[in-house]
Amino acid sequence: MPAAVNGGAAAPLTESYWPATAEMALEPTTCGGILRAAAAAWPDAVALIDADGPPGARRRWTYAELHAAAERTARALGARFAPGDHVAVWAANSPEWVILQFGLALAGLVMVTVNPASRVAELGYVLRQSRARGVFHQRHYRGLDMAAAIAETGVALDGVACLDDLAAFVATHDDGRALPDIDPHAPAMIQYTSGTTGKPKGALLNHFSVTNNARMMALIKELDPTTVNLAVAPLFHTGGCVGGVLGSVQTGGALLLPSSFDAESMLDLVAQERVTYTFAVPTMLIALLNAQAARPRDLSSLVTVFSGAATVPVEVVKRVEREFGARLIIGYGQTETSPAITHTRPDDAPVDKSETIGYALPQVEIKIVDPASGATLPVDTPGELCTRGFLVMMGYYDNPQATAATIDADGWLHTGDLCTMDARGYVRITGRLKDMIIRGGENIYPREIEEVLYTHPAIADVAVIGLPDDYWGESVGAVLMLRDGEAVTGSALEAFCGERLARHKVPRQWFVVDAIPTTTSGKLQKFRLAEMYRAGELEPARLVVSDTRG
Repeated sequence: MPAAVNGGAAAPLTESYWPATAEMALEPTTCGGILRAAAAAWPDAVALIDADGPPGARRRWTYAELHAAAERTARALGARFAPGDHVAVWAANSPEWVILQFGLALAGLVMVTVNPASRVAELGYVLRQSRARGVFHQRHYRGLDMAAAIAETGVALDGVACLDDLAAFVATHDDGRALPDIDPHAPAMIQYTSGTTGKPKGALLNHFSVTNNARMMALIKELDPTTVNLAVAPLFHTGGCVGGVLGSVQTGGALLLPSSFDAESMLDLVAQERVTYTFAVPTMLIALLNAQAARPRDLSSLVTVFSGAATVPVEVVKRVEREFGARLIIGYGQTETSPAITHTRPDDAPVDKSETIGYALPQVEIKIVDPASGATLPVDTPGELCTRGFLVMMGYYDNPQATAATIDADGWLHTGDLCTMDARGYVRITGRLKDMIIRGGENIYPREIEEVLYTHPAIADVAVIGLPDDYWGESVGAVLMLRDGEAVTGSALEAFCGERLARHKVPRQWFVVDAIPTTTSGKLQKFRLAEMYRAGELEPARLVVSDTRG
């Protein structure tokens, strides 16, 4: 059950509103300050491991060593930039990325994270929009000369340096200067939204919000100094640099950091380094399950697997707990909320782990509202999830119009996600506000249909989308990724769905693709599927069409 509300018994809710609770305190912490505290508490404990090295010869840093490297980096940065300046990081995961993250924080600089897969135009947009003064980049990413790409953007910058050569940069510029005192409520980072719709917006997050959010997430998962955290979430995303890095540092565990996700090597790392905790979005979980089934490893050290970024299908939840022997915890949040809003808890019932995204973090207020009127809805009624509290971003950087459209006058951030809340405060996602399909006046929530299709043995992944229809306004379409060697017909799938769903919810158009487009953080890009449909890129030869008037 959720913690007691306001110190009393948790009475059943009648409205979809959960007040902020105080079982964990908010602390006036900063990103650099928590590393100082960790180095004082656990100086000789392993803080960071380079997972890309060979077993037995991987680079390792103790907390004392990581803190010393970060302070040297901060002094070198201070010789080039002034507190408050924006400095971008355009690179894949590496220990140097983590050292730079803490160096930027200790120097009072605002970190601007950039997806390393960004091309020149995308990079240029982020650098200009964020008003970055400098960039740290890796030498090459997937064949791209990153220094040349930065030059090609034409953005005027005061400093460009290769992150692969961070030690040389520090040796050249560290002048021994004193480091500034940092206000916990000062900006810490600009995190660009994953781009599921339109141009990305830069969420401005402060030290207070990200450090407290990360600590609460880590403590809910019961991480501690014995934890070995295999951190595969990209560091340019809050799931990596906040949930992974800042959470690990505040609980004293070791951060095992590979440069990228690969199911085979990830499972090998669990066995080699006796990993106790890891994170994986649903598509990663599916890949891990399949790789482990093909070549079993000793995963007995694994205690907890955390998943988020997208709703985890019920069947995947069951397989993870059964085949990995680890408890699965589900989290939900957004870049704009630092990032976590809700979590399931370790001792939650299996049904809550498989069907909900848990309930609110401490100190976080949530409600479900009617998207049209803004009125708080009765429990178990679908509406838009809103949240308020320390976790809400300062705003979208240099974009007041977008900020006002997302955060209302009372401080509530509107997530755009359709959810229900039950009488205990547990939340279920029913879809995206913009994803809802209206077929002949009937509201259809794609998530409900996707959960049914995930139980079909031939289907590896699925996305349900609304398609234009002259008769109904919209019809239901399903884009499928099939398991290796499987085949299925549209009529068979319609029969399968017809036994489990009302007739108007059954998809009438079926597409089979090799991969469903997602962001690098694992969020489905349904807008891309709609674009592919309009452009005719969902090949007619691979399409099974049924009568859309049925």
